[in-house]
Amino acid sequence: MSGNKNSLVTKLAFLSVSFMVTSAYAIQGSLPQLKAALGISQTQSEYLVTTPSFAVMIFVVLSPLLQQWFNISDKKIIMAGVTIVGLAGIVPMFANDYTAILISRLVLGAGFGLYNSQAISMISVWYEGTTRAQMLGWRAAAEQIGQACTLAIAGLILSYAGWHASFAVYLLAFVVLFFFAVRVPDDSKAQDNNVAEDDLAEELTEAEGPIKKISPVVYLLVLFAFLLVVDYVGMENRFPGLAVAIKGSSYTGSSMFLSLMLIGATLGGLFYGSINKVLGFNTVYLGLGLMAISNFLFAFANGNFAMLVIGLLLIGFPLQLVSPLIFNLLPDLAPAKRQPLVTSMVLIGFNFGAFFSPTIAEWMNRLVGRPMSGLDLAAPFPIYGVMLIVIALIIFFATRHSKQAN
Repeated sequence: MSGNKNSLVTKLAFLSVSFMVTSAYAIQGSLPQLKAALGISQTQSEYLVTTPSFAVMIFVVLSPLLQQWFNISDKKIIMAGVTIVGLAGIVPMFANDYTAILISRLVLGAGFGLYNSQAISMISVWYEGTTRAQMLGWRAAAEQIGQACTLAIAGLILSYAGWHASFAVYLLAFVVLFFFAVRVPDDSKAQDNNVAEDDLAEELTEAEGPIKKISPVVYLLVLFAFLLVVDYVGMENRFPGLAVAIKGSSYTGSSMFLSLMLIGATLGGLFYGSINKVLGFNTVYLGLGLMAISNFLFAFANGNFAMLVIGLLLIGFPLQLVSPLIFNLLPDLAPAKRQPLVTSMVLIGFNFGAFFSPTIAEWMNRLVGRPMSGLDLAAPFPIYGVMLIVIALIIFFATRHSKQAN
Protein backbone atom coordinates (compact mmCIF):
# COMPACT_ATOMS: atom_id res chain seq x y z
CA MET A 1 0.00 0.00 0.00
CA SER A 2 1.21 3.54 -0.58
CA GLY A 3 0.00 6.59 1.27
CA ASN A 4 -1.74 9.81 0.39
CA LYS A 5 1.14 12.18 -0.41
CA ASN A 6 -0.20 14.86 1.95
CA SER A 7 -0.47 12.64 5.03
CA LEU A 8 2.19 13.26 7.69
CA VAL A 9 3.38 9.63 7.61
CA THR A 10 3.94 9.76 3.84
CA LYS A 11 5.82 13.08 4.17
CA LEU A 12 8.02 11.48 6.87
CA ALA A 13 8.66 8.53 4.53
CA PHE A 14 9.81 10.97 1.81
CA LEU A 15 12.12 12.65 4.34
CA SER A 16 13.40 9.44 5.99
CA VAL A 17 15.79 8.64 3.10
CA SER A 18 17.51 12.02 3.61
CA PHE A 19 18.04 11.08 7.29
CA MET A 20 20.73 8.58 6.16
CA VAL A 21 22.45 10.79 3.55
CA THR A 22 24.86 12.43 6.02
CA SER A 23 25.60 9.26 8.01
CA ALA A 24 29.11 9.04 6.49
CA TYR A 25 30.13 11.29 9.42
CA ALA A 26 28.65 8.89 12.00
CA ILE A 27 32.00 7.16 12.58
CA GLN A 28 34.06 10.29 13.35
CA GLY A 29 34.03 9.34 17.05
CA SER A 30 35.48 5.87 16.30
CA LEU A 31 38.53 7.11 14.36
CA PRO A 32 41.08 7.01 17.25
CA GLN A 33 40.11 3.37 18.02
CA LEU A 34 40.14 2.43 14.33
CA LYS A 35 43.53 4.06 13.89
CA ALA A 36 45.01 2.11 16.82
CA ALA A 37 43.39 -1.23 15.88
CA LEU A 38 44.35 -1.09 12.20
CA GLY A 39 47.77 0.53 12.71
CA ILE A 40 47.09 3.35 10.21
CA SER A 41 48.05 7.04 10.06
CA GLN A 42 45.79 9.95 11.06
CA THR A 43 45.30 10.93 7.41
CA GLN A 44 44.38 7.35 6.44
CA SER A 45 41.80 7.26 9.25
CA GLU A 46 40.30 10.62 8.14
CA TYR A 47 39.92 9.26 4.61
CA LEU A 48 37.41 6.76 6.00
CA VAL A 49 35.12 9.77 6.64
CA THR A 50 35.82 11.78 3.45
CA THR A 51 36.03 8.96 0.86
CA PRO A 52 32.22 8.56 0.61
CA SER A 53 31.83 12.17 -0.63
CA PHE A 54 34.21 11.39 -3.51
CA ALA A 55 31.99 8.47 -4.61
CA VAL A 56 28.88 10.66 -4.10
CA MET A 57 30.17 13.11 -6.73
CA ILE A 58 30.63 10.35 -9.32
CA PHE A 59 27.31 8.59 -8.68
CA VAL A 60 25.28 11.79 -8.53
CA VAL A 61 26.28 12.16 -12.21
CA LEU A 62 25.78 8.48 -13.10
CA SER A 63 22.43 8.11 -11.33
CA PRO A 64 20.18 10.07 -13.78
CA LEU A 65 21.95 8.30 -16.68
CA LEU A 66 21.32 4.86 -15.14
CA GLN A 67 17.68 5.87 -14.69
CA GLN A 68 17.38 6.78 -18.38
CA TRP A 69 19.21 3.70 -19.68
CA PHE A 70 17.29 1.18 -17.57
CA ASN A 71 14.07 3.21 -17.33
CA ILE A 72 14.01 3.00 -13.51
CA SER A 73 11.53 5.14 -11.53
CA ASP A 74 12.75 7.58 -8.84
CA LYS A 75 11.27 5.39 -6.13
CA LYS A 76 13.13 2.26 -7.26
CA ILE A 77 16.50 4.01 -7.63
CA ILE A 78 16.12 5.51 -4.13
CA MET A 79 15.39 2.02 -2.76
CA ALA A 80 18.45 0.60 -4.57
CA GLY A 81 20.65 3.37 -3.12
CA VAL A 82 19.41 2.88 0.46
CA THR A 83 19.96 -0.92 0.16
CA ILE A 84 23.58 -0.33 -0.92
CA VAL A 85 24.06 2.09 2.04
CA GLY A 86 22.84 -0.60 4.48
CA LEU A 87 24.93 -3.44 3.03
CA ALA A 88 28.17 -1.45 2.52
CA GLY A 89 27.75 0.38 5.83
CA ILE A 90 27.91 -2.78 7.97
CA VAL A 91 30.93 -4.40 6.20
CA PRO A 92 33.44 -2.91 8.72
CA MET A 93 31.63 -4.79 11.52
CA PHE A 94 33.29 -7.91 10.16
CA ALA A 95 36.47 -6.56 8.51
CA ASN A 96 39.92 -6.01 10.03
CA ASP A 97 41.68 -4.85 6.89
CA TYR A 98 42.06 -1.13 6.09
CA THR A 99 41.73 -1.59 2.33
CA ALA A 100 38.52 -3.64 2.68
CA ILE A 101 37.01 -0.99 5.00
CA LEU A 102 38.06 1.85 2.67
CA ILE A 103 36.45 0.09 -0.32
CA SER A 104 33.24 -0.46 1.70
CA ARG A 105 33.20 3.30 2.46
CA LEU A 106 33.61 4.04 -1.26
CA VAL A 107 30.62 1.78 -2.04
CA LEU A 108 28.67 3.48 0.79
CA GLY A 109 29.25 6.85 -0.95
CA ALA A 110 28.06 5.31 -4.24
CA GLY A 111 24.79 4.37 -2.49
CA PHE A 112 24.33 7.96 -1.23
CA GLY A 113 25.12 9.38 -4.69
CA LEU A 114 22.70 6.99 -6.36
CA TYR A 115 19.66 8.41 -4.58
CA ASN A 116 20.57 11.83 -3.16
CA SER A 117 19.34 13.94 -6.10
CA GLN A 118 16.23 11.76 -6.57
CA ALA A 119 15.27 12.28 -2.90
CA ILE A 120 15.15 16.00 -3.72
CA SER A 121 13.73 15.94 -7.27
CA MET A 122 10.97 13.50 -6.21
CA ILE A 123 9.79 16.09 -3.64
CA SER A 124 9.95 18.79 -6.36
CA VAL A 125 7.73 16.65 -8.61
CA TRP A 126 5.16 15.43 -6.06
CA TYR A 127 4.71 18.72 -4.20
CA GLU A 128 4.33 22.30 -5.33
CA GLY A 129 4.16 25.89 -4.06
CA THR A 130 4.47 26.40 -0.29
CA THR A 131 4.26 22.65 0.44
CA ARG A 132 7.27 22.06 -1.80
CA ALA A 133 9.21 24.86 -0.09
CA GLN A 134 8.30 23.45 3.33
CA MET A 135 9.24 19.87 2.34
CA LEU A 136 12.62 20.98 0.92
CA GLY A 137 13.32 22.85 4.16
CA TRP A 138 12.34 19.80 6.23
CA ARG A 139 14.54 17.62 4.01
CA ALA A 140 17.54 19.84 4.79
CA ALA A 141 16.64 19.55 8.50
CA ALA A 142 16.34 15.74 8.18
CA GLU A 143 19.95 15.62 6.92
CA GLN A 144 21.18 17.59 9.95
CA ILE A 145 19.11 15.56 12.41
CA GLY A 146 20.34 12.38 10.71
CA GLN A 147 23.97 13.45 11.06
CA ALA A 148 23.52 14.37 14.74
CA CYS A 149 21.56 11.16 15.55
CA THR A 150 23.82 8.72 13.71
CA LEU A 151 26.90 10.37 15.33
CA ALA A 152 25.29 9.98 18.77
CA ILE A 153 24.12 6.38 18.20
CA ALA A 154 27.49 5.25 16.78
CA GLY A 155 29.22 7.00 19.71
CA LEU A 156 27.04 5.18 22.26
CA ILE A 157 27.62 1.79 20.63
CA LEU A 158 31.36 2.57 20.52
CA SER A 159 31.57 3.19 24.25
CA TYR A 160 29.77 -0.06 25.10
CA ALA A 161 30.80 -2.48 22.37
CA GLY A 162 33.89 -1.16 20.52
CA TRP A 163 34.59 0.26 17.06
CA HIS A 164 33.51 -2.80 15.04
CA ALA A 165 30.02 -2.64 16.55
CA SER A 166 29.69 1.14 16.01
CA PHE A 167 29.14 0.42 12.29
CA ALA A 168 25.86 -1.30 13.26
CA VAL A 169 24.39 2.24 13.02
CA TYR A 170 23.99 1.51 9.27
CA LEU A 171 21.35 -1.15 10.05
CA LEU A 172 19.03 1.88 10.31
CA ALA A 173 19.13 2.02 6.50
CA PHE A 174 16.99 -1.14 6.35
CA VAL A 175 14.37 0.41 8.66
CA VAL A 176 14.27 3.49 6.40
CA LEU A 177 14.07 1.26 3.29
CA PHE A 178 11.02 -0.60 4.60
CA PHE A 179 9.22 2.61 5.69
CA PHE A 180 9.90 4.31 2.33
CA ALA A 181 8.88 1.24 0.27
CA VAL A 182 5.56 0.87 2.09
CA ARG A 183 4.49 4.52 2.30
CA VAL A 184 5.79 6.45 -0.72
CA PRO A 185 3.64 6.32 -3.91
CA ASP A 186 5.37 4.75 -6.92
CA ASP A 187 6.09 7.25 -9.62
CA SER A 188 6.73 7.44 -13.24
CA LYS A 189 5.51 11.00 -12.79
CA ALA A 190 9.05 12.39 -12.45
CA GLN A 191 9.61 11.55 -16.09
CA ASP A 192 6.50 13.54 -17.13
CA ASN A 193 6.73 17.05 -18.45
CA ASN A 194 3.89 18.68 -16.57
CA VAL A 195 5.35 19.78 -13.25
CA ALA A 196 3.23 22.57 -11.81
CA GLU A 197 5.15 25.82 -11.96
CA ASP A 198 5.21 28.35 -9.19
CA ASP A 199 6.35 31.93 -9.53
CA LEU A 200 9.31 32.03 -7.13
CA ALA A 201 11.97 31.74 -9.84
CA GLU A 202 10.26 34.20 -12.17
CA GLU A 203 12.24 36.89 -10.38
CA LEU A 204 15.38 35.31 -11.86
CA THR A 205 14.08 34.42 -15.32
CA GLU A 206 11.65 35.67 -17.92
CA ALA A 207 10.19 32.20 -18.47
CA GLU A 208 6.72 32.11 -19.97
CA GLY A 209 4.80 28.85 -20.47
CA PRO A 210 6.42 25.42 -20.05
CA ILE A 211 10.21 25.45 -19.70
CA LYS A 212 12.04 24.09 -22.73
CA LYS A 213 15.72 24.32 -21.76
CA ILE A 214 18.03 24.61 -18.74
CA SER A 215 18.44 28.24 -17.65
CA PRO A 216 22.02 29.62 -17.31
CA VAL A 217 21.02 30.66 -13.76
CA VAL A 218 21.47 26.96 -12.81
CA TYR A 219 25.25 27.26 -13.37
CA LEU A 220 25.38 30.29 -11.09
CA LEU A 221 23.50 28.32 -8.43
CA VAL A 222 26.06 25.47 -8.70
CA LEU A 223 28.91 27.93 -8.07
CA PHE A 224 26.89 29.47 -5.25
CA ALA A 225 26.38 26.02 -3.62
CA PHE A 226 30.13 25.34 -3.92
CA LEU A 227 31.10 28.59 -2.15
CA LEU A 228 28.52 28.17 0.64
CA VAL A 229 29.87 24.74 1.61
CA VAL A 230 33.53 25.80 1.34
CA ASP A 231 32.69 28.42 3.97
CA TYR A 232 30.54 26.18 6.22
CA VAL A 233 32.88 23.15 6.24
CA GLY A 234 35.88 25.47 6.56
CA MET A 235 34.43 26.87 9.78
CA GLU A 236 33.77 23.34 11.14
CA ASN A 237 37.36 22.35 10.32
CA ARG A 238 39.04 25.44 11.77
CA PHE A 239 36.98 25.77 14.96
CA PRO A 240 38.75 23.05 17.04
CA GLY A 241 42.19 24.55 16.24
CA LEU A 242 41.04 28.09 17.12
CA ALA A 243 39.37 26.84 20.34
CA VAL A 244 42.67 25.23 21.41
CA ALA A 245 44.57 28.43 20.50
CA ILE A 246 42.27 30.38 22.86
CA LYS A 247 41.66 27.82 25.64
CA GLY A 248 45.02 26.02 25.72
CA SER A 249 46.24 22.70 24.33
CA SER A 250 44.32 20.51 26.79
CA TYR A 251 40.89 21.77 25.58
CA THR A 252 38.63 18.97 24.25
CA GLY A 253 35.14 20.54 24.26
CA SER A 254 34.97 21.42 20.53
CA SER A 255 32.72 18.54 19.48
CA MET A 256 29.96 19.73 21.83
CA PHE A 257 29.83 23.10 20.02
CA LEU A 258 29.94 21.36 16.62
CA SER A 259 26.83 19.37 17.65
CA LEU A 260 25.10 22.59 18.74
CA MET A 261 25.92 24.05 15.32
CA LEU A 262 23.94 21.17 13.76
CA ILE A 263 20.94 22.18 15.92
CA GLY A 264 21.12 25.71 14.42
CA ALA A 265 21.20 24.14 10.97
CA THR A 266 18.19 21.95 11.82
CA LEU A 267 16.19 25.01 12.96
CA GLY A 268 17.07 26.77 9.68
CA GLY A 269 15.67 23.84 7.72
CA LEU A 270 12.52 23.59 9.86
CA PHE A 271 11.72 27.32 9.63
CA TYR A 272 12.66 27.71 5.97
CA GLY A 273 9.09 27.07 4.74
CA SER A 274 7.53 29.69 7.05
CA ILE A 275 10.26 32.30 6.43
CA ASN A 276 10.04 31.73 2.68
CA LYS A 277 6.25 32.19 2.85
CA VAL A 278 6.74 35.67 4.35
CA LEU A 279 9.88 36.83 2.52
CA GLY A 280 9.69 34.87 -0.75
CA PHE A 281 12.82 35.41 -2.82
CA ASN A 282 14.16 37.89 -0.20
CA THR A 283 14.95 34.84 1.99
CA VAL A 284 18.24 34.64 0.07
CA TYR A 285 19.30 38.10 1.34
CA LEU A 286 18.46 37.20 4.95
CA GLY A 287 20.48 33.97 4.62
CA LEU A 288 23.51 35.61 3.00
CA GLY A 289 23.44 38.54 5.44
CA LEU A 290 23.40 36.27 8.51
CA MET A 291 26.16 34.08 7.02
CA ALA A 292 28.33 37.15 6.41
CA ILE A 293 27.78 38.36 10.01
CA SER A 294 28.69 34.89 11.30
CA ASN A 295 31.94 34.97 9.26
CA PHE A 296 32.90 38.41 10.61
CA LEU A 297 32.22 37.35 14.22
CA PHE A 298 34.32 34.21 13.69
CA ALA A 299 37.10 36.13 11.92
CA PHE A 300 37.47 39.01 14.36
CA ALA A 301 36.92 37.09 17.65
CA ASN A 302 40.71 37.40 18.09
CA GLY A 303 40.93 35.48 21.37
CA ASN A 304 37.34 36.13 22.51
CA PHE A 305 35.98 32.56 22.84
CA ALA A 306 32.32 33.59 23.30
CA MET A 307 32.39 35.63 20.07
CA LEU A 308 34.04 32.72 18.21
CA VAL A 309 31.32 30.30 19.41
CA ILE A 310 28.49 32.72 18.45
CA GLY A 311 30.01 32.98 14.94
CA LEU A 312 30.13 29.17 14.68
CA LEU A 313 26.60 28.57 16.00
CA LEU A 314 25.13 31.26 13.74
CA ILE A 315 26.36 29.84 10.41
CA GLY A 316 24.20 26.68 10.29
CA PHE A 317 20.85 28.48 10.42
CA PRO A 318 21.31 30.74 7.34
CA LEU A 319 22.97 27.95 5.32
CA GLN A 320 19.76 25.93 5.70
CA LEU A 321 17.72 28.97 4.58
CA VAL A 322 19.74 29.35 1.40
CA SER A 323 20.28 25.71 0.35
CA PRO A 324 16.56 24.71 0.19
CA LEU A 325 15.94 27.96 -1.74
CA ILE A 326 18.45 26.81 -4.38
CA PHE A 327 16.57 23.49 -4.80
CA ASN A 328 13.21 25.29 -4.69
CA LEU A 329 14.24 27.45 -7.66
CA LEU A 330 15.28 24.49 -9.84
CA PRO A 331 11.77 23.35 -10.97
CA ASP A 332 11.35 26.76 -12.63
CA LEU A 333 14.80 26.81 -14.21
CA ALA A 334 14.73 23.53 -16.16
CA PRO A 335 12.16 21.18 -17.77
CA ALA A 336 10.69 18.46 -15.53
CA LYS A 337 12.57 15.65 -17.27
CA ARG A 338 15.87 17.48 -16.63
CA GLN A 339 15.15 17.95 -12.89
CA PRO A 340 17.30 14.98 -11.75
CA LEU A 341 20.17 16.38 -13.86
CA VAL A 342 20.06 19.97 -12.52
CA THR A 343 19.55 18.71 -8.95
CA SER A 344 22.64 16.51 -9.43
CA MET A 345 24.67 19.49 -10.68
CA VAL A 346 23.85 21.48 -7.54
CA LEU A 347 24.67 18.46 -5.33
CA ILE A 348 28.04 18.14 -7.07
CA GLY A 349 28.62 21.82 -6.22
CA PHE A 350 27.91 21.06 -2.54
CA ASN A 351 30.08 17.89 -2.45
CA PHE A 352 32.95 19.52 -4.34
CA GLY A 353 32.85 22.39 -1.84
CA ALA A 354 33.06 19.97 1.11
CA PHE A 355 35.89 18.01 -0.54
CA PHE A 356 38.04 21.06 -1.43
CA SER A 357 37.25 23.26 1.57
CA PRO A 358 40.57 22.54 3.42
CA THR A 359 42.65 23.36 0.31
CA ILE A 360 40.76 26.59 -0.43
CA ALA A 361 41.11 27.71 3.22
CA GLU A 362 44.87 27.05 2.97
CA TRP A 363 45.05 29.15 -0.24
CA MET A 364 43.25 31.99 1.57
CA ASN A 365 45.82 31.92 4.39
CA ARG A 366 48.63 32.12 1.80
CA LEU A 367 46.83 34.92 -0.06
CA VAL A 368 46.85 37.14 3.05
CA GLY A 369 50.31 35.89 4.12
CA ARG A 370 49.23 34.37 7.44
CA PRO A 371 50.56 31.09 8.93
CA MET A 372 48.34 27.99 9.29
CA SER A 373 48.39 28.01 13.08
CA GLY A 374 47.04 29.66 16.24
CA LEU A 375 44.60 32.56 15.84
CA ASP A 376 45.66 32.93 12.18
CA LEU A 377 43.42 29.94 11.41
CA ALA A 378 40.63 32.56 11.24
CA ALA A 379 42.32 34.35 8.29
CA PRO A 380 40.05 33.05 5.46
CA PHE A 381 36.77 34.14 7.04
CA PRO A 382 36.81 37.94 6.46
CA ILE A 383 37.36 37.12 2.75
CA TYR A 384 34.42 34.67 2.78
CA GLY A 385 32.22 37.28 4.51
CA VAL A 386 32.98 39.88 1.84
CA MET A 387 32.36 37.30 -0.93
CA LEU A 388 28.89 36.56 0.51
CA ILE A 389 27.99 40.29 0.49
CA VAL A 390 29.22 40.57 -3.13
CA ILE A 391 27.07 37.55 -4.11
CA ALA A 392 24.01 39.15 -2.46
CA LEU A 393 24.63 42.38 -4.43
CA ILE A 394 25.06 40.47 -7.73
CA ILE A 395 21.76 38.62 -7.14
CA PHE A 396 20.01 41.88 -6.19
CA PHE A 397 21.11 43.73 -9.34
CA ALA A 398 20.57 40.71 -11.61
CA THR A 399 16.96 40.27 -10.41
CA ARG A 400 16.23 44.02 -10.71
CA HIS A 401 17.59 43.97 -14.25
CA SER A 402 15.41 41.00 -15.28
CA LYS A 403 12.32 42.69 -13.76
CA GLN A 404 13.02 45.88 -15.74
CA ALA A 405 13.58 43.83 -18.89
CA ASN A 406 10.04 42.54 -18.39
